[in-house]
Amino acid sequence: MQKMSLTALARHQLGIARTSSSGRSASTVYGGHERVMRQTMIALRAGSVMSEHENPGDATVHVLSGRVRLVAGSDEWEGSGGDLLIVPERRHSLEADEDSVVLLSVAKRT
Repeated sequence: MQKMSLTALARHQLGIARTSSSGRSASTVYGGHERVMRQTMIALRAGSVMSEHENPGDATVHVLSGRVRLVAGSDEWEGSGGDLLIVPERRHSLEADEDSVVLLSVAKRT
């Protein structure tokens, strides 16, 4: 069994994102290429964007803190701390309206 503090990791990743030229920081929390499920903590400085990309599988974005927008074409969903956004099965982007941390969970399609 392993245990980690998502609160501490979120604080650490947000500190990195705030000083990064990209305004982003990410760390794999669980899983990876060798597993079906992968969870990644992503911190975004206010105004930064994860540019449009494909959905790699069944995916959710759990907003841990801040405010983000998930954008897919003309559709847009807002999320704030505690919200769970279901990632659409098409190209999408994630935009931070304020300093934010999310937990992205993806189950890869085989």
